Amino acid sequence: MKKFFTILISLIFILLISIASALLTIGIETERFNKLILNKINHIDNKINVKINTIKFKLDISEFSLFLETSEPNIFYRDISIPTEKIKVYVDFFSIIKTKPKIKRINILSRKLNIKDLKNINVVIKPSNLKSFLKNNVKNGNLILDLAFYLDTNNSIDNFIVRGQVTNFNSKIFKEIFLQDTSFEFFGDKSIILFKKINGEINGILVKDGDIKLTVSPEISIISNFNSDIKYQNSLKNGYSKLLKKFKNLKEITKIEAVLKNNLKINFDKTYKIKDYNLSSRGEIIKGSLKIENPLSSEILEEKIDQFSITDTDLKIDFDSKSKNFSLSGKYSTEIEKFLNYNIKGNIEKAFSRYEIDAEIDKKIDIKHINYSKKKNLISNLSLIFEISKKKLNLKKLVFVEDNNKILVDDLLISKGKPLTFKRISTKTYKEGSINNDFLITGDKKIKIKGSKFDATNLPKIITTKNKNNNFSNFSKEIEIDLDNVIAPLSENLKNFKLIGYLDKGEFAKISAKGDFGKNNFLDISLKNDKKKNRKYLEIYSDLTSPLLTEFKFFKGLSEGKLLYTSIINGNDFNSKLKIEDFKVTNAPGLIKLLSLADLGGLADLAKGEGLSFDSLEIEMSREKGFLKIIEILALGPSISVLMEGYRDQNEITSLRGTLVPAKNLNKLISKIPIIGDIVIPKDVGEGLFGISFKMKGPPGRIKTSINPIRTLTPRFIQKIVDRKKKVK
Repeated sequence: MKKFFTILISLIFILLISIASALLTIGIETERFNKLILNKINHIDNKINVKINTIKFKLDISEFSLFLETSEPNIFYRDISIPTEKIKVYVDFFSIIKTKPKIKRINILSRKLNIKDLKNINVVIKPSNLKSFLKNNVKNGNLILDLAFYLDTNNSIDNFIVRGQVTNFNSKIFKEIFLQDTSFEFFGDKSIILFKKINGEINGILVKDGDIKLTVSPEISIISNFNSDIKYQNSLKNGYSKLLKKFKNLKEITKIEAVLKNNLKINFDKTYKIKDYNLSSRGEIIKGSLKIENPLSSEILEEKIDQFSITDTDLKIDFDSKSKNFSLSGKYSTEIEKFLNYNIKGNIEKAFSRYEIDAEIDKKIDIKHINYSKKKNLISNLSLIFEISKKKLNLKKLVFVEDNNKILVDDLLISKGKPLTFKRISTKTYKEGSINNDFLITGDKKIKIKGSKFDATNLPKIITTKNKNNNFSNFSKEIEIDLDNVIAPLSENLKNFKLIGYLDKGEFAKISAKGDFGKNNFLDISLKNDKKKNRKYLEIYSDLTSPLLTEFKFFKGLSEGKLLYTSIINGNDFNSKLKIEDFKVTNAPGLIKLLSLADLGGLADLAKGEGLSFDSLEIEMSREKGFLKIIEILALGPSISVLMEGYRDQNEITSLRGTLVPAKNLNKLISKIPIIGDIVIPKDVGEGLFGISFKMKGPPGRIKTSINPIRTLTPRFIQKIVDRKKKVK
C-alpha cells in the first residue's frame, strides 16, 4: 500500500510538472473563456469589436498567476483596425475551480503602429486641444503600447496601467518650432503618467535623457527634468522668428553652443490652461553670436555696434508665472575674437523689471559736454542698476570708472527718453594728467551745480549744434551754479562763476550770472522773462570775445575786443544785436579770400600776419520761422571798412552782399583834390570814395564769392560812417 501511494504521488507530481511546463511554454488551448473575454473587453468600451482566433491557458511564473493569451487578434475600434500583437487575460485560480471565473487583469499589447493612424480615432480623444494637436501637428512616429486593465470583485474596471515606447517622433510644436527624431518610454495609470529616456531635437536644440511626470489627479501638473545640448552654427531666425520679433532690433542669432540642465513644473486648471509654472535652468553658454538689425549708436560712442557675442558664460534661469530671474556671467565681445568680462542679473515681473549690469568697455568714449575722452582699447568699467515700470526707466545707479576718472549717477528717472528727476550726478575727470572736471549736481528741490572745476571747452559747439529735441523739457525748477573754475574755449579760464536762474520746461526763463576772466575782465549774463508779452530779454557782456564766438565760423580769426549782445526772444524767433569794439581779425579764410580776389595783396598779407584792426563791429539780425535775416553788418577799421546784408534760409543757404572799402590813404588823397573832394566826400569822413562790391552765396563749406573791383560808394555807406564818427565824438 505504501508503495502504491508513493507511485501515485509521483505520478501526480509528474502530471503537475507536465501541466506546469505546458502552461509555461505552449499553453493549453481552450475555447471556454472566449465569450467571457469578449464580454469584458466590450464592457471596457462597447465601440470595441474583437475577433479572437485561438486562446491558450498559460502560467505566468513571475506573478504565479494563470492567464489566457491570444495572439494577433483582430481588434476594431469604431470600425478602424487596431494592430494588436497579444491579449492576455489574468484569472483568479480559485475562481476557476469554483467554475465561476473571475478576471483580475486584461493586458493588450500592440504591434508597432504609426502615430499618424491615431488621427483616425482622435474623435474620442480628450482634451480637445490634444485632439487638435494630433490632427494638425503630429507628422509621424512609431508607437508600441501595452495596456493593462484591472478589474474589481464585480469584474468592473478599477484601474488601468499604460506603458509603451515611442520612436522616430516628429511634430510641429509651434508655428516654426519642430520636435524631430524623438524617442521616449512612458508609463501611466489613471492618476499619473511618467515619460522617461526622452531624447530628441527641437530646432537645433538637443534634448538628452529627459523625464516628465504628468499628474492628472487630483490636479493636472507636469514635472520634468532634462538636459539641453545646443549646437547650432546657422541662422536661428527661420526657426524662432516669432520669438525674435519680441526683440525689435535683433536681426538673427548666428551661433549657439550651450549645455544646460533644466527643471520644469507646470500646473493646469480643469480646462487644461496653464495655471502656473516654474522653469529652472543651470549651465554654460560656450559660444553665442547674434546680429543687430539697426546698428546701435550713441552720442558718446565713436563706433556703431552691429553684432554681439558671448563665450564661457555661466547661465542661471528661474522663471515662474509671477517673475523671471536670470543671470549671465562670462565674456562678451562686439568685435571678432576680442572678449571682455561682464555680469548681468535680471528680475522681470508683469509690470516691473530690474536689471544689474557690470561690464568692461574698451570702446572709444567721447563725452563732449564735459570734454572727456577715453581712448580705444583702454579698458574701463561700467556698472548699471536700473528698473523699468509703467514705461518709465529709473536708473538707480550708474558708475563709470576708468583709471582716476569717475562718473556717478543716482536715481535718474526717465520717461519717453527724457529725464524726469534725478538725485545726484558726480563727475571727476582728468585731461593730459590734470583735473578738468570736478563737480556735483543735485536735483532735489532745485538743481544745484557746485564744484572746483568744469570744462566748458566744447560748450559753444554744443549750443550751436542743431537739436530739435529738448531733453530737459520735464524740468521746471530753480537752478544754482557755483563753480570755482570754468575752462573756457581757447584756453581761457573763468573763475568764480555764479548763476541763479529758473528753468521752465527745460529752457532758461531767468538768468543772473557773473564770472571773472582775470586781469579785470568779466562776463555778465542776464535773462529776464516778460510773461505778459511772452518774450525774453537776453543780454551778454564780456570783456573777452573769443571764448563766446569760437564756434561761429563768421567770427573765425577774431581776437581781443569787448562784446555786448542783446536779444529779444519770442519762442524760436528773435531780434538781436551784437556789438564788438577794438578787435583784430587774423587768419580768417573768408576775408583773406575776399581781399585776394580784389587784388589787395597788402591787406591779405596783413590779415595773415599781425591781423587787421577794427574799431567796431555791429550786427543786427532777426529770425522768423527758421529764416535768418541779416539786416546789417557794419565793420569799421583804419585799414578797411565793410557794410553787408543778407540771409540764411531753412536749407542753410547763406547769401551776403556788401561793400568793402580799403586803401584809406588813397581816399585821403582823393579827398584833397579841389572842388571834387569837397563835393563827393565830406572832409570829416576822410575815407571811401572807391570801394569793392561783393557777393557771397552757397551752402556751408561751399560758399562762392564774386566781386566788382571798382565802384563809387553809396550815400548809405557814407552816411553810416558819418553817423559812426559823430557817435565817437
